[in-house]
Amino acid sequence: MSGWRSREARAFRSAWAGLIGALRDERHMRFHAVAATVVILLGLWLEVSRTDWLWLLLAIAGVWSAELFNTAIERTVDRISTETHSLARAAKDSAAGAVLVMAIFALAVGLIVLGPPMWRMIVHA
Repeated sequence: MSGWRSREARAFRSAWAGLIGALRDERHMRFHAVAATVVILLGLWLEVSRTDWLWLLLAIAGVWSAELFNTAIERTVDRISTETHSLARAAKDSAAGAVLVMAIFALAVGLIVLGPPMWRMIVHA
């Protein structure tokens, strides 16, 4: 049983190191971290419902996951070869496109969930 725990602990440490490394090294991950913080603070301030929290957290997790996959693909492609190749470019562009799709989804969720209560606060202020 201790071998299983040890492997699980190593896997968790590796995953954590990947997240921290991406936050340290990737400008876009830092941007997403700031955006997530703003969304969370707005959600707390506006006292959104539990269901709305699920949507907000799904959007945040989706963007972070997409950005982590994008980082992994970019680093892998860069490690394989330094020369420019159309397939390498296509792989990187596709990964970046996945982040864009998720970011657009997150923006839509933010507008749907946070927009109406913010609008009510502005109108009633």
